[in-house]
Amino acid sequence: MAVADITPIPLGLVDSDMDAAAAAFGDAFGRTGFAVVADHGVPDAVVDRALAATKTLFALPDSIKARYIVAGGGGQRGLTPFGIETAKGAALSDLKEFWHIGRDLPPGSPLRRAMPDNVWPDVPDFRPAVTALYAALDAAGTRVLRALARHLGLADDYFVDPTRDGNSILRLLRYPPVSGTPAAVRAGAHEDINVITLLLGAEEPGLQLLGRDGEWRDVDAPAGTLVCNIGDMLARLTGGRLPSTSHRVVNPLPERARRARYSTPFFLHFRPDFVIAPMASHSGAELPPITADAFLRQRLGEIGLA
Repeated sequence: MAVADITPIPLGLVDSDMDAAAAAFGDAFGRTGFAVVADHGVPDAVVDRALAATKTLFALPDSIKARYIVAGGGGQRGLTPFGIETAKGAALSDLKEFWHIGRDLPPGSPLRRAMPDNVWPDVPDFRPAVTALYAALDAAGTRVLRALARHLGLADDYFVDPTRDGNSILRLLRYPPVSGTPAAVRAGAHEDINVITLLLGAEEPGLQLLGRDGEWRDVDAPAGTLVCNIGDMLARLTGGRLPSTSHRVVNPLPERARRARYSTPFFLHFRPDFVIAPMASHSGAELPPITADAFLRQRLGEIGLA
């Protein structure tokens, strides 16, 4: 299997040389829709603490975890159990379960209509651990967006207001061990819904992106890096200049299927009432304006979560 040509980019360039950061991220995203981010500022201790809390959560009996399923919530908070989410157009569901944490909003915020309260399990240290990770990834994503704004010829702070109080979600994801003859794919080919995704745990083999030549390529993420990719919302806003690339998770070797895989994607979103009005089309297709919340609801229905 070929490996995607993505050289890690230190996020510190955003502070030391914005033009270099914009060029590096613009090149990586323009070619592949993906970037590997080093020097991202998310402390190892924060990551390790959240992972420990995540493993404790998923070790709970299914009968206990079922208490945290939010009926009619579109999987936006609490637990989405194994076998529910299905890639758009896929016949089989993904082999995963996950937990979603969103942004805490102050009482009286009008955005609470679109962004429900979090669900907190009875797991020691869970809430402070994952809240700290949410904040750290949110900050890293904001820095990536500053570089992308410069790359697009916009003001560096262009994305600050659209993502302020954004409907961003931290997903704690577990692929359980597979018994019997393992399926080749744990998560089917899909594009992300949101603005950008920042993924921890990609050093575990299995993540692949679909190249423009139609060939699947492994994403090589050295330990300690983040994988970042463009989501459909940003692809739509930029008229396709920044592409949202299909990706999947496979079992690279049969023995890997016998072990659980954990990963932690952070889906950075626009504020629900932000209107995604496409810039000049890069692809030639003209798309109408749509609010971020309407776009999200439409896509959640397509993947079986709403």
